[in-house]
Amino acid sequence: MFSPDDTIVAVATPPGRGGIGVVRLSGPRAEETALSIFGGHPTLEPRRVTLVTVVDPLPPRRQVDRVLATYFPAPASYTGENVVELSGHGNPVLLRLVVQAAQSAGARLAEPGEFTLRAFLHGRIDLVQAEAVGDLVDAVTPLQARVAFDQLEGTVTSAISGIERSVFDLVVRLEASVDFPDEGYHFVRAPTVARELRGLQEETRSLLADAQHGRLVREGGHVVVLGKPNVGKSTLFNQLLRTARAIVTDVPGTTRDLLTETLDLNGIPITLVDTAGIRATADEVESEGVERARRALGVAQLVVLVLDRSQPLDEEDSTLWRETLTTTRVVVVNKTDLPAAWEPDDLEHAFARCDDPRSSEDDHTGTLASRCEGPTFCVSLVADDPNALDELREGMAESLVAREPLRDVPIVTNLRHIHLLEQANEALCRAADAAAASASEELVLADLADVQQALGEVTGARTADDVLTRIFSKFCIGK
Repeated sequence: MFSPDDTIVAVATPPGRGGIGVVRLSGPRAEETALSIFGGHPTLEPRRVTLVTVVDPLPPRRQVDRVLATYFPAPASYTGENVVELSGHGNPVLLRLVVQAAQSAGARLAEPGEFTLRAFLHGRIDLVQAEAVGDLVDAVTPLQARVAFDQLEGTVTSAISGIERSVFDLVVRLEASVDFPDEGYHFVRAPTVARELRGLQEETRSLLADAQHGRLVREGGHVVVLGKPNVGKSTLFNQLLRTARAIVTDVPGTTRDLLTETLDLNGIPITLVDTAGIRATADEVESEGVERARRALGVAQLVVLVLDRSQPLDEEDSTLWRETLTTTRVVVVNKTDLPAAWEPDDLEHAFARCDDPRSSEDDHTGTLASRCEGPTFCVSLVADDPNALDELREGMAESLVAREPLRDVPIVTNLRHIHLLEQANEALCRAADAAAASASEELVLADLADVQQALGEVTGARTADDVLTRIFSKFCIGK
């Protein structure tokens, strides 16, 4: 763990050149340290900007820069300590000299995430909010930033705190009953405990319900473009990226390897993967490309299956349809500006009888979506049709996350939080079952202790030092 007693300093703005750069000092001697590197004898009034000259505190006390200094006395600062922020010219050389001047005056260079860690240790924010700070800094799409900001504002914290309060209230009543063993559930009846615990289970399930979608927003996902050779995969790949990233020719098997690019898909950061055309081939290099395409399918959150409407459907199309039955997918009916060999409505009849093992010989009803275990969205695409591409992007986004997260609604995005909430939910289930069976208060209390432990680790009320070190070490220096 970092020492909370030192006065620390670091550049708080991103590396590189800019109009303004900020150096932040925090700790018990932040004001004293700042004053010792100012030329003249300025004073710092709380929350008032003061124009000062930074000089090297060691002889010959050379001038470093002219900066705007703002003093935030404890506890009303970002870290909860005395904080001084120096806004100067955004030249990395000058900023480094300001930091070195503060170090010469006794400050220590901050470790990664140490400012936010101190904010957590001083109770300015909880651990969920602290992790949201990192997510907000790392956000690359507006949707990521919005979800992180909602968490920083306390939406997830508020939801978890409500569950914690209810659990604590039950624990108090059950422990009171333990103090009077002859009465047995004297302060709260077993059916009431079971009912209240089932309600808390629903609250944790609600938080976990959108967790997979929340993780996609936070971490992004893999989207694989799949199909036979020459169905238009690479053209579609380029159109989605709005750049000629993949080579497009009329020669089958042009794409031999996986091509990957990042894409902002309606706020979801995705890795878009173009693959080799799936077909049987004796070419060793192309065969390796086909094998890599199949491996990419195994880790994809979404498959874009491209079918060529201008050519008859064949066994290779049928194989791809079958292999993606249980995968969330978008079916692109491509080359609809050419004479049609089949219509989209024919797909279920063309594939269902031979590829869907659950369909009977006499069953020819249903929709594309109902034929698949995974959700299917179907769109017809004409080359260079912006409306069709917009419809495809919408369908891809909806297939990935079902819906856009609502503002100010608690969305769990962090894998650590998800695992702990799952543990809390399992412990609530055990406690509810025990109460429903009129088990002793001690058994119910043991499970509720597990609930409190898991929820406390989410917010940081009960988190080991090594966990804190691991979380904050991922932050950038100066945050």
